[in-house]
Amino acid sequence: MPGSPRTVLPLAFCAAAFLGSVAPAKADLRMCNTTSSRVGVAIGYRDAQGWITEGWWNISPRGCETLLRGTLAARFYYVHALDYDKGGEWTGKSVMCVRNKEFTIRGIEDCLARGYDRAGFFEVDTGEQKSWTIQLTDTGSGTPRP
Repeated sequence: MPGSPRTVLPLAFCAAAFLGSVAPAKADLRMCNTTSSRVGVAIGYRDAQGWITEGWWNISPRGCETLLRGTLAARFYYVHALDYDKGGEWTGKSVMCVRNKEFTIRGIEDCLARGYDRAGFFEVDTGEQKSWTIQLTDTGSGTPRP
């Protein structure tokens, strides 16, 4: 689980590459951790009732996890990830609510007043695909591919 205070990894380590899923039979949002560290992942997205954030998925080095099952309902998803072994995090400019243990939080406003922490999430554009895999990497950057 995340700890405080959090540190930000060097820019080269913060890069995340996104690749479209190659398994057309299954429609899911998946995360693959291509690093040599264990990572914790939280996601944010908008559904019919508004914003929601969920976490934490613990993904082993070079492992993959399904974050959401079924056909993707949104074009944009947001990711915040923590490196449990080396420290640091993958962040972005979109601020959403999180907490230190497993969570599902409705709404992204007034996080602190509601007893949650705030964290930066980076945006993933799925291009309205029905299935998508996000590759979390140590270095380099990639571009989305359907």
